[in-house]
Amino acid sequence: MTLHSPKARVALLIETARVFGREFLRGVAKYSHEHGPWSFHISPGDYEQVVPKMQQWGGTGIIARIPNERVAQQILDAGLPTIALGLTDTQLAEDNPLHSLSEVSSNPVEVSRLAADHLLDRQFRNLAYVGRGDRGWSSRREIAFSEYVRTHGVQPHIYPAPVKKRDLEWEREQAIMAKWIRELPKPLGLFACNDDRGREVLEACALAGCRVPEDVAVVGVDNDDVFCELSDPPLSSVSLNIETAGYRAAELLDGLMSGQITEPRSITVEALGVVARRSSEIIAVEDEDVSAALQIIHHHHGKDVSVESLVDELAVSRRSLEKRFRAILGRSILDEVQLARLNYSKRLLLETPNSISQVAKLAGFGTVGYFIQFFRQRVGKTPGQFREDLTR
Repeated sequence: MTLHSPKARVALLIETARVFGREFLRGVAKYSHEHGPWSFHISPGDYEQVVPKMQQWGGTGIIARIPNERVAQQILDAGLPTIALGLTDTQLAEDNPLHSLSEVSSNPVEVSRLAADHLLDRQFRNLAYVGRGDRGWSSRREIAFSEYVRTHGVQPHIYPAPVKKRDLEWEREQAIMAKWIRELPKPLGLFACNDDRGREVLEACALAGCRVPEDVAVVGVDNDDVFCELSDPPLSSVSLNIETAGYRAAELLDGLMSGQITEPRSITVEALGVVARRSSEIIAVEDEDVSAALQIIHHHHGKDVSVESLVDELAVSRRSLEKRFRAILGRSILDEVQLARLNYSKRLLLETPNSISQVAKLAGFGTVGYFIQFFRQRVGKTPGQFREDLTR
């Protein structure tokens, strides 16, 4: 078989019910369109997929999430070039035959750092992590988050996630999580291992009588925009460059199937940044005037907000408010307004098809030229380059 062979037949054992799976498959499809055509075996569903009879089907490669020993053995028995998604710690052990497979995984350190910085920048000093006890990648994010926030002098609260199958049922777990959240010190910044878990945290907060984000600010991972927007309130989330990872995985599999690549390789799903939504749109400060000013700034995304309009609305001294802003946040009122505009412009670039000039207008920048200049100074790239990096 030669590289880019049109006879490639690939089994995709990947969940389609989650944004990670859908975006990953989009990247695989893009590679196939450019270098194929490939033929695929795929079925809709969640984490556990059915392995086809590869010899009868004529399969030449596999990309799979491997949820249990049964699926693992079927894949090993097929003896085909295989790329695994998110292997567990047990599967990665040197005495496990899955250890020799190429793997796709996210960087737990980078994902956790982005979530932690998002909460720390909002002045949260009570931090918590809610993961899944049955997922290795969740445990790795827990460790990375804990180690990072400790370098900032914060001892995180770790949710004792259940491991037994019967305890994983949300109807059984919800009251337990609600009680745990209720008893933690507030205001609380909480990092959930993914958007699914983040949505459950929001439900537990409601059951516990905790306001989001006033009492508990929540950040998830994956940035499933539909899922996040349907949450109440809409869920902030770490965005991952999943499609690119899917493309690179297909490229690697092509090399493995052709024999041009013989050694296993690792592909890292890059973390892009936090897409802020209402679940974390708050700054945890005790100063009532500073808190009120921040609420106004971020409610309007910094648009049509000036230092003068703030001090007039709050009936406070400009000098006093500026002094307290710098003492509490380490930045000026204008810095905060510009930061709110910048973050909103990033969200528009990521989530809408609006042109650069439309984004500049919607985010409150006077001209598109000033917007591009300001964006490049703060981000290190133009708005167009930023959008391309997010969607490539």
